[in-house]
Amino acid sequence: MAMRTPRFDDSVIVPHRDWLAGVRERGQLVESGKFTDGSGGAYVITAENLAAAQDLVHTDPIHTTGASELTVHEWEITG
Repeated sequence: MAMRTPRFDDSVIVPHRDWLAGVRERGQLVESGKFTDGSGGAYVITAENLAAAQDLVHTDPIHTTGASELTVHEWEITG
């Protein structure tokens, strides 16, 4: 989950979308989208484990620029 910080700037949107496209091309992006209230967004990725997921999302430009705070939740798919 990505929540915008006061440092958010629209200039990070294109690099973020390019980053998502790369994750999708590697087969790790399941779904992504923004929150309708403009506060941020979320995406679902696949990774070997929680640490690998955290390492991956911490390369997202919205994180590296400080534009958003990212929270990673491990999710066990049951069906």
